[in-house]
Amino acid sequence: CFTFYIAKIAVPCCLSTIKMMKVKANPLVSNLPPSSFRSSSQLSGSHGPGFAKLNRREGAGGWSPLSSDRYQWLEVDLGGRTRITAVATQGRYGSSDWQTAYLLMFSDAGHNWKQYRQEGSIGAFAGNSNADSVVQHKLQHQVIARYVRLIPLNWNPNGRIGLRLETYGCPYNSDVLSFNGQSSLIYRLTPRPRQMSSESISLKFKTLKNSGILLHAEGQNGHSLTLELEKGKLQLLIRKGTNLSRYLVTLGSLLDDQHWHHVAVEHHSNHLNCRHFIVSACLCTLSPVQMILGAQQGFSYTSFYGCLENPVYNGLNLVDLAKQKDQRGNVTFSCSEPVFVATTFTGPQSFLRLPRIDQSSLGISVGLQFRTWNKAGLLLTFELPNREGRVWLYLSKARAHLQIHKSGRAPLELNAGSALNDGQWHSVDLISGGGRLTITVDGDEGASAHASPSFLITTGGHIFFGGCPAEENSQECLNPFKAFQGCMRLLTVDNRPVDLIKVQQRLIGNYSHLQIDMCGIIDRCSPSHCEHGGSCSQSWSTFHCNCSGTGYSGATCHSSIYEQSCEAYKHKGNISGYYYIDVDSSGPIKPQLLYCNMTEDNTWMVIHHNNTDLTRVQPSPEVNTHVVHFEYASDEEQLAAIISLSEHCEQEIAYHCRKSRLLTSPEGSPLSWWVGGPGVGQMHTHWGGAPPGSQQCACSLQNNCVDSRYHCNCDADSNEWTNDSGLLTHKETLPVRSLVLGDIQRPGSESTYKVGPLRCHGDKNVWNAAFFDKETSYLHFPTLHGELSADISFLFKTTSSSGVFLENLGIKDFIRIELNSSNEVLFSFDVGNGPLEVSVKAGSPLNDNRWHRIQAERNVKEASLRLDELPAVTQEAPADGHIHLQLNSQLFIGGTASRQKGFRGCIRSLQLNGVTLDLEERAKITPGVQAGCPGHCSSYGSLCQNQGRCVERPTSFSCDCSSSAYTGPFCNKEVSASFKSETSVTYAFKEQMVNELNRSSSSSSSFPSSIYSDITLKAENVSLSFRTSQSPALLLYVSSYHREYFAVLLIFTKVLTNYSSVGVYLKARFEGKPFIFCQIDQNPKEDFNLTSGVEFNGIRSLVLGRLDPDLAQIASLGFTGCLSAVFFNSISPLKAALLHPKTSPVTVTGPLIQSICGFTSANLSHATETTHHLSGKRPLVNAIRSDSALIGGVIAVVIFVTVSSLAIMARFLYRRKCTCQRQEVKTVKPEDNPELPFRSRITSQNGPTENQKEYFI
Repeated sequence: CFTFYIAKIAVPCCLSTIKMMKVKANPLVSNLPPSSFRSSSQLSGSHGPGFAKLNRREGAGGWSPLSSDRYQWLEVDLGGRTRITAVATQGRYGSSDWQTAYLLMFSDAGHNWKQYRQEGSIGAFAGNSNADSVVQHKLQHQVIARYVRLIPLNWNPNGRIGLRLETYGCPYNSDVLSFNGQSSLIYRLTPRPRQMSSESISLKFKTLKNSGILLHAEGQNGHSLTLELEKGKLQLLIRKGTNLSRYLVTLGSLLDDQHWHHVAVEHHSNHLNCRHFIVSACLCTLSPVQMILGAQQGFSYTSFYGCLENPVYNGLNLVDLAKQKDQRGNVTFSCSEPVFVATTFTGPQSFLRLPRIDQSSLGISVGLQFRTWNKAGLLLTFELPNREGRVWLYLSKARAHLQIHKSGRAPLELNAGSALNDGQWHSVDLISGGGRLTITVDGDEGASAHASPSFLITTGGHIFFGGCPAEENSQECLNPFKAFQGCMRLLTVDNRPVDLIKVQQRLIGNYSHLQIDMCGIIDRCSPSHCEHGGSCSQSWSTFHCNCSGTGYSGATCHSSIYEQSCEAYKHKGNISGYYYIDVDSSGPIKPQLLYCNMTEDNTWMVIHHNNTDLTRVQPSPEVNTHVVHFEYASDEEQLAAIISLSEHCEQEIAYHCRKSRLLTSPEGSPLSWWVGGPGVGQMHTHWGGAPPGSQQCACSLQNNCVDSRYHCNCDADSNEWTNDSGLLTHKETLPVRSLVLGDIQRPGSESTYKVGPLRCHGDKNVWNAAFFDKETSYLHFPTLHGELSADISFLFKTTSSSGVFLENLGIKDFIRIELNSSNEVLFSFDVGNGPLEVSVKAGSPLNDNRWHRIQAERNVKEASLRLDELPAVTQEAPADGHIHLQLNSQLFIGGTASRQKGFRGCIRSLQLNGVTLDLEERAKITPGVQAGCPGHCSSYGSLCQNQGRCVERPTSFSCDCSSSAYTGPFCNKEVSASFKSETSVTYAFKEQMVNELNRSSSSSSSFPSSIYSDITLKAENVSLSFRTSQSPALLLYVSSYHREYFAVLLIFTKVLTNYSSVGVYLKARFEGKPFIFCQIDQNPKEDFNLTSGVEFNGIRSLVLGRLDPDLAQIASLGFTGCLSAVFFNSISPLKAALLHPKTSPVTVTGPLIQSICGFTSANLSHATETTHHLSGKRPLVNAIRSDSALIGGVIAVVIFVTVSSLAIMARFLYRRKCTCQRQEVKTVKPEDNPELPFRSRITSQNGPTENQKEYFI
């Protein structure tokens, strides 16, 4: 395997990269002659740069420029390339002159400077606070350079710039080769007799060309390795044989910046783990016999143009070898490089103004090269003669546009090129003359656009590049576009090059906010801070991550948008279905689509494999065993994480046999076995239901095997079919990866097998909690590691108004989350840029002893904080600031090392970067902290619907549906049944009391009130759902011992007769008060006034469906259709008949079929949950699809419109000793309602007596 990396070595002292020896760093400036110092200017001869040596008092005690501004610099020539490890500064001796911040620049040749950046982004160094103290900075990564330049940024406001400096390091020796684009160096190596355990190739390179071959190594058998620069990026190309080739890896960016870069390729005989800038490849040997530097002979690839330094193969210096054996081919042993002076436009205030050189020319030509990440920006602009118009050359949508406005003329526009914001150097030329106008991008290889204007395009004034001066009264330069941010070089005006060094010295033109003689472009996407496969794009000042299709969100695609388990989805109110599960949240494991079964108290994650069906064994000739391998829908790391996360896992395994033994042979060795467990798994000889290592089946433990001499049913070798089945429940043996069946070839042997899906329940993370009963109590854990990104999530509940949830400190850095007040959560941290705070305020108190969720994230771009379901609040990180969070103390939970007041209350499910901290285990050994935290119903009790009752558990909660007409984990699953015309369900109230009443004296005209007082109701609450095409229909009938009844009937009007199915939800309540109300679906409640003082006495039974003909004349109606969720006060008769027929006083006659016919639109609207889905995949809907939603919706509208014509009856007969004094509800007579044909069939025996009244509503 090969390891390929671009090295950045961080050392506190000098380290030789060849001999790997540490050398003490020494002062480099103190012994230099004055001629080694240069500066932008000097205040006087005694303030010259030669006096700028640390702790020296000669001259005026240091260097001071003529004027104090940001364009001044001090430069030191160290005399040769030197390894630099530290820099120190002082102010000017005995003065009030010192700099408080500065930039540090390095160069090999005194031009093309490179700014030193800490942490890859921070350019400014902290300076001095007085004239005498020394401030030293150790460089995070060593620099090899000859020239050092310091640029003051800020200085004492009561003085001026004053500087003395020193740099520390040690000598640097190197061997250099120069290639001119056609030269190469060839080495022919002697093949080794045996393969080495490791090989390495390393070198440094610098170039101005963005493409070219650095190295090509050819091995035996057609193997080869090529290091190639392609568009400023380094690519490693490996070929195996003559036909197979592939790019293994691409590293780096902007490597054509004419600065040195180090690259190494290492071959190891064993596999290496991948890490930043290091990638392993599976080409297990190379053993090169020929190595070519600079070009690849015989191929058409671009040759290298630039310099190589210290090329080393297995410790052999190839430059020394070339000098000794003269194996060079037109190369030189020095690095000669052209001088290209670039300038950097850093921001909106940057501009460069140049005068026209050839004023007599009839036309104009302007050219330049630029590189940028921005899609838009002004390249140049100038006025037409006599201020008759203006010319703009600018970037828009990454294309070059030319726009000319002239008075009295239509605007002229041209455009050329594309994708010019890729960070590469591009050229653009504007040429006008001879009546022709041309704009050309990237020369002959690019694109051009032409026009033939009728007027002369030239200027007699200035040309502005990049932007315009900030002066509001400047009419010479107008810029309606964005300012340019990027680099320019090779500027030409009238075909003459512009000397930018003279511009820097203010000898030509004028400028502002430019960095001349350097290109300060930074590739913020190399390395990319976008995580989990997010794509990175950038502008000049920042980068952006596109997280589409990744399953993650945030500024760096760090936080998962999915839950970690089915348990977490369940407690958000979801129902069974397929969900994306991200077991490690923001960790490296990808989300996976799993089925969540939430129909039981336990919530199961179900992981299927390629064969979960009962499968017949088909023996193959000449093969004594049958081997089956199972491929799971989840990856190996996903399976391992799920099993570890879950409290319990199980997998069904079954073997059905006839004359086919399972485990035990006559010799005692196992005939069959299975392989399971993590990784490749291990062999196991026990079967489902038996402990590991027992070589037994479940029947042996239950003492019910068909033959007691054997431990498995199949081992009895019976001619009759039998089976051994059971559950494998030891997590360390799961999942089942393969199955080997051995007794399958004997005559008469037959068998089938089944290995079910892996099922796991219980999320050990969700309910992991600790209770902090004192403000001084806390838990401590190892230091939080989140240098570049960190996410923290947890739930809390408290009655306190403030307290620190979490804190971790460093020397200067820190991170903290706290309850700042009763309605505010505060997230604060410091990575070296000063404290940054993000706060969220809730609309209600947070100390309500209910669970609240906090999610905090910090990355290189921003910090965010989210509380419960409130929108996240974000705070951007400072641009080009410190990005590394450096902590070194223990992590405190519930308390703090820096403050007195900790947190009182419960913290649950605390996760750092997707890893759950085991609060309970730590709490068991910590005084003042208790493991676990009860009281979940206060937060989650609302999930129990339809009169379901929340029941506390030690680490969870459940819903008791015994008092509900519904079932399911949240009492939201309707209990429904299909009724035929002959179906009847009778629920008897107080059956034992009925027996007593039957034994009483038959001559008694009334029963003692003490006997039937319990079955006398002063209020009825009835609700049910139904669907039917029958009209009329009896929905519900309640009878009493006093010939009273309560009935709910349905009669369709003519408007509704065309509908074959109807869904109506009805509620009626009779409270012993002179009114009754009825509500249908979601329509408004209808109230009806009755006579006062009514009661429904001696309730006896409730009937659904067909009645006993002896009970009432309406018995013949019956009901055909679907009834669901029938509820009468606290009784659920349909649920009792279907789910508890043996323990409930219920009698069923005729066919009663349980079904899902009762799932109405209202129910589905609550239950439907669309799962998160990845881009490009069809969303999965967890719901039972039914046409009842549409039909029910239509019917609800029709019912609402025709409520006056809808006949839904509630009839009450009751015994009265006085007559009605005020009748507000009409007493129904047969002739009053022609739509009640059954009414006329009520006999006087069952009809109302003289003391009874019948009400129709």
